[in-house]
Amino acid sequence: MPAKIPATVVTGFLGAGKTTLIRHMLQNAKGKRIALIINEFGDLGVDGDILKGCGDEVCTEDDIVELSNGCICCTVADDFIPTMEALLARDEKPDHIVIETSGLALPQPLVRAFNWPGISTKVTVDGVVTVVDGRAVHDGQFAHNVAAVDAQRAQDENLDHETPLSELFEDQVACADMIVVNKIDLLEASEAETLTSRLKSESRAGVQVIKASMGALPVDVLLGQGIGAEGDLAARHEIHHHHHDDEDDHHHDHEHEHGHDEFESFIVTRGEIADANAFAEQVADVIRAHGILRLKGFVAVAGKPMRLTLQAVGPRVDTYFDQPFGDTPRETRLVVIGEAGLDHAAIMAALQA
Repeated sequence: MPAKIPATVVTGFLGAGKTTLIRHMLQNAKGKRIALIINEFGDLGVDGDILKGCGDEVCTEDDIVELSNGCICCTVADDFIPTMEALLARDEKPDHIVIETSGLALPQPLVRAFNWPGISTKVTVDGVVTVVDGRAVHDGQFAHNVAAVDAQRAQDENLDHETPLSELFEDQVACADMIVVNKIDLLEASEAETLTSRLKSESRAGVQVIKASMGALPVDVLLGQGIGAEGDLAARHEIHHHHHDDEDDHHHDHEHEHGHDEFESFIVTRGEIADANAFAEQVADVIRAHGILRLKGFVAVAGKPMRLTLQAVGPRVDTYFDQPFGDTPRETRLVVIGEAGLDHAAIMAALQA
């Protein structure tokens, strides 16, 4: 049975920087073919035009679908499901699907839709990414321009939930697997630290809270979380259950060319290891101790002709033997990715121990 196509849900209020984040991702997609489903409506449907200009082989115009019938969580059966089915029926399947919700969408009903019979066997929610406007949230506003959010609400005839912004924000945080605190350049270092600590304390265990400016995140951090969010909806408690179960069943102009100053990666090499399971536990301990976001690479295990592929998202480590080493040297080679300021020497020593 073919592997399920991963889908990432990007949520957050109008003006938080979702489009900037996605545009940056497309420009740095490293050859991944990405399909986009964009949920804007009325006069606000400008995101499609912005993203169609991405001019890259990673997304042709056919790969961008704009849903203009209103808030995606209110039109799941009529709009979202048929769009997904059409995307999955194509001969040339995308490597990854990214769904940008409108700023008023509740992410939970959308994630629940991935259990729909027609699509549940073909696609899985790789992760829910909630983008927050760091300055606005720090100031207690949630959105930079509350009037614009209210205008968006007024324009959407299909919107069936009148949720206060503070509660919508809580739902977006409760559903997140990763919270991107965007516009970090508009905060003092101490303010940024206070806000990220607060969001960590308000979110589920294991949720990564990451600082960014201009939505510039490495693609390896954003995609490939492998969460399967549709399978653990109970943990993503909703404040609002306005969607009944029976319904659910049927900016900035200048580009940040190298906006990854907030992130860094480096390679650690070592010789063969003796015990694959013990090494995976060692890797998880190092990740926890140093706040590493991603760790991936190949491991040489003594007595095994095959190389062991290792991938870690936070402290969750997955390993499998993939192919023989062949002519390549039998060594362990790991790429460590994290926010700037990692203690390279300590991490290297711990992984080589």
